[in-house]
Amino acid sequence: MNANVPSTSHYPAAPAAQVIERHTLSVLVDNEPGVLARVIGLFSGRGYNIDSLTVSETEHEKHLSRITIVTRGTPMVIEQIKHQLERLVPVHRVTDLTVVGPSLERELAMVKVRGKGDHRVEALRLADAFRARVIDATTESFVFEITGKSDKIDQFVELMLPLGLVEVSRTGVVAIGRGPEAM
Repeated sequence: MNANVPSTSHYPAAPAAQVIERHTLSVLVDNEPGVLARVIGLFSGRGYNIDSLTVSETEHEKHLSRITIVTRGTPMVIEQIKHQLERLVPVHRVTDLTVVGPSLERELAMVKVRGKGDHRVEALRLADAFRARVIDATTESFVFEITGKSDKIDQFVELMLPLGLVEVSRTGVVAIGRGPEAM
């Protein structure tokens, strides 16, 4: 093939590798049976992953719930997810808290640690440094409650591993935009 002959392909050149981004989506939906299954079905049916998912009724009188979803994808995939969520009938609003402005994210975890002697003292010292509360204690173990950003909880869990980490239970991310306006 001659290098001077223009390409007859109708397809553009392959796009450059796009960066995978983490986004927190807040989805306001009707609080009725099957809504969560439809939202989750949208993700699983298209092969999108969910890093975190929390759901709770937020406006009892209006029968509305808020679903907070943390997901990852290229900017194009994130836009697809948002548009597809907006098309679902029980969805009232989709807000990408990652791009709309400053927002707050928190997560709660319970962390069980087994230990005696120096490991026990070190676990208590670290818990104090991370502002984790002891919510259960025996002579051989502790259960700590810790709230904060996900990376703070990840760090705490990582530090507890060599001290006798037994089990971790996490709520998932909850998020809200800053300022006086609603989502």
